[in-house]
Amino acid sequence: MAVNRTSVEQIIEAVGGKENISAATHCVTRLRLVLHDEKKVNEEALNNHDLVKGFFSTNGQFQVVIGQGTVDKVYKEMVTITGIGELSKEEVKNEAAKNLNPLQRAIKTLADIFIPILPAIVTAGLLMGINNILTGAGIFYDDKSLVDVHTQWKDLASMINLISNTAFVFLPGLIGWSAVNRFGGSPLLGIVLGLMLVHPDLLNAWGYGEALQKGNIDTWNLFGLEVEKVGYQGQVLPVLVASLVLAKIELFLRKRIPDGFQLLVVAPVALLVTGFLAFIAIGPVTFAIGNVITAGVVWLFETAPFIGGIIYGGLYAPLVITGMHHTFLAVDLQLIGSIGGTFLWPMVALSNIAQGSAAFAMMTLAKNDEKLRGLSLTSGVSAWLGITEPAMFGVNLRYRFAFISAIIGSAIAGVIVTMSGVKAASIGVGGIPAPLSILPSDWGAFLIGMAIVVVVPFVLTLLFGTLQKKKA
Repeated sequence: MAVNRTSVEQIIEAVGGKENISAATHCVTRLRLVLHDEKKVNEEALNNHDLVKGFFSTNGQFQVVIGQGTVDKVYKEMVTITGIGELSKEEVKNEAAKNLNPLQRAIKTLADIFIPILPAIVTAGLLMGINNILTGAGIFYDDKSLVDVHTQWKDLASMINLISNTAFVFLPGLIGWSAVNRFGGSPLLGIVLGLMLVHPDLLNAWGYGEALQKGNIDTWNLFGLEVEKVGYQGQVLPVLVASLVLAKIELFLRKRIPDGFQLLVVAPVALLVTGFLAFIAIGPVTFAIGNVITAGVVWLFETAPFIGGIIYGGLYAPLVITGMHHTFLAVDLQLIGSIGGTFLWPMVALSNIAQGSAAFAMMTLAKNDEKLRGLSLTSGVSAWLGITEPAMFGVNLRYRFAFISAIIGSAIAGVIVTMSGVKAASIGVGGIPAPLSILPSDWGAFLIGMAIVVVVPFVLTLLFGTLQKKKA
């Protein structure tokens, strides 16, 4: 699409003028702006602009959806017109963080830690799905798996299982790398810290309960203090807190140790002190806290699955608007590590499909609006493949009845899957590819949920949209 100076000037004016822009960068499809005052944004002007496909505000950034390829041209012209320097996404994030309250900063911190490792987790989830298809009994044959019947595939399935499990077996290593990096320390020390917490010499966390019942847990005797030799496989909180401590100790030492001695002192002391604290205090305390959180979430969804399903299924999309949905990545990973699966993530996948279905309905309603039809189609497909922001912010939130319809459909489907006990073996790609991450025994109930979020949001959006047209 052609981009001229006048069009970009109109976008600048619509966001409050160049004086209102504190910092700017862009990603693949969106301008990412930090504005001094978002109240100065002229939403009507943006909605009516030919280049703008949508806009939203999140984590202190005002993001304008332009489209792949075109956004590069718009950004370059914007830099020329406004005179603002080109900044990296990280620099803009830091600038935006100044506008956040403490809760938003905490949520952003969790997002900054877990989003970088998400590709590894999603990849593992997809490979687990392939392994589940190969080894799941009753999928292709009664009471037998594909590898039971075709034994030549057994070793292939075993190798796929090993590859897919690696990210979860060494999950603390991934979290340690990302968390220590986020807190300002050396990422390599974070990897060592995370792997230390799952060292093979330690009792596997998954066998802790049984070993505790048998009274068969090895200990270290440190100056009269008995410390259990327990690992933290699949745990999130121990490595998160330990990473924060490691980074703080490292930064403290770097400021005080002369350059010539830093290699000999900083890393060894930081890792040694953090290691002692991790096994003596941080690990046991956070392990207990993690178990309480897990038990509480499991209790809610086992005791009152209807309530849990309707709340999480219905409220996930609004959580995306606030950015708080990132906090549940930690809960998902904790559930996967503790009980072997998560009942939260299936509702995330269904919520994505619901947003896409509502967007497709808006395409049907917008018979005389080519711009809305095109945006609804592309954003609907994107949502069905797991990326909901274009559909939510570009279409459904602009026409509130579409967003509400998606929430209703997602809540109904959430009730169905939670009452059926549907679990995902891992976090995967949301939307239509989601069944790959669902346990094969739960496919039936999940497919019913998928049918609900395809049909209900679409029909409700058409109904509400038609009623609104009649009122107008």
